[in-house]
Amino acid sequence: MKKKNVVFICTDEWPGQLFGHRGRKDIMTPTIDFLADNGVMMENAYSECPVCIPARRSLMTGLTPEHHGDRVYSDTMKMPSHQTLAGAFSDAGYQTVAVGKMHVYPQRDRIGFDDVILLEEGRSEFGVTDDYEIWLGENGKPGEQFMHGMGNNTYYTRPWHLDEKAHETSWVTREAMRQIARRDPVRPMFLYVSYTYPHPPLVPLQVFLDKYRDTRLEKPLADDWKEEWIIKQFRDIAAPYSENEREDAIRAFFAQCTHIDYSIRLIIGALREHGLLDDTIIVFMSDHGDMLFDHDMVAKRLFYESSASVPLIFSGRPMLEYRGKGYEKKLCQICDVMPTLLDLCGIECADEMDGIPIFSEQKRDYIFGEIGDDVKATRMIRDEKYKLVYYPAGNVSQLFDMENDRKEEHDLAQDPAYADVLHRLQDLLIGNLHGGDSAWVRNGRLEGYPPAEGKKIPNFGLLNQRGIHWPPVETGYSH
Repeated sequence: MKKKNVVFICTDEWPGQLFGHRGRKDIMTPTIDFLADNGVMMENAYSECPVCIPARRSLMTGLTPEHHGDRVYSDTMKMPSHQTLAGAFSDAGYQTVAVGKMHVYPQRDRIGFDDVILLEEGRSEFGVTDDYEIWLGENGKPGEQFMHGMGNNTYYTRPWHLDEKAHETSWVTREAMRQIARRDPVRPMFLYVSYTYPHPPLVPLQVFLDKYRDTRLEKPLADDWKEEWIIKQFRDIAAPYSENEREDAIRAFFAQCTHIDYSIRLIIGALREHGLLDDTIIVFMSDHGDMLFDHDMVAKRLFYESSASVPLIFSGRPMLEYRGKGYEKKLCQICDVMPTLLDLCGIECADEMDGIPIFSEQKRDYIFGEIGDDVKATRMIRDEKYKLVYYPAGNVSQLFDMENDRKEEHDLAQDPAYADVLHRLQDLLIGNLHGGDSAWVRNGRLEGYPPAEGKKIPNFGLLNQRGIHWPPVETGYSH
């Protein structure tokens, strides 16, 4: 039987609900909507650690943070000695190529891919000039990637400052199509296409920003939550942005999403023209989402839907047999993607994984999420009906009814009618805690610890602001 090809499209920081096919009328995602409508779109997919590096380690190993070693964002941690997603496909005879963001250390570690065409958002502090920056230099724009002046973790915005061909999304798309054209014709292909957007900086092409000029945006989500100390810490991050700046940020974010959506059309076109479309599984996902001012918060590292719920779509002609069979409702998480793809392609993995194949009889009763070891540490339990979000600082539990309140407007943790549900999920959470987390439990109950009131320290690096990258920046600068 002919082996299936896989084209895996991964974005950075795209919320799971932010698509036309999920009911959002203010964002334009026609290509991804088509893939969802004609494939299997997972409605309950989560990032078990919603920040870039840990999420991608789960994707590439099929392991949870407990077993791959990072629930923080450890940018100099090497990959564990475990067979990777790419390595398993390579061992099965596939030609494996990655284009775009990898976020591994060392940066040129191919983690099992035959080749990597690298775009690492200018992280030259680790001693590497990536292939995109080399291309800029070869095309008369050395070091100009960040001359738009927008920060990589801020929500101010302006249009892209170079020509369309030089935009990172356009560059990744063009390089991906080139790999399709120059593939090995006697081997099946596993192509990983990893976009750096819609993650800030918010610097969309003007042509896509113009599409949202007259769009009436939905208002960010609100709630009736108690203003706990820890909630205020997260809301303080979004506090500096005015209402106008918030709206500008959302339009720019949407424009970056639509640029990716339109770019996927080109990748599909390349597959069609090279005779690969009928035998190719197309996967679309993101490593995590972005609060994008929902609940007066911004960015990731949170277990609310806008940050932790991720898009996960399996499409293409080989997936037609799985449509309409109830898989869409299953609870799943990022570590499930590797065993799912290996199972769909009939490939064995040399090492055991925490993930389970989505298109099988196996199922998850709940998902355990974890992020951080500091004062903002957060843990989650999400079962088929409810979600518990737990902050040890202040011993704060929040409880949400995910069937009737997917927008998380109402915290039920203090409602006596839900006491049994709260205690059941807290017991599940306690059973999954590991490492130093056990200090949060006394006499079998969560007690956490009192938050330490501290003076706010300004970030003089402007949340990873970058400058000119020519000549290449030396290692060891301040964060």
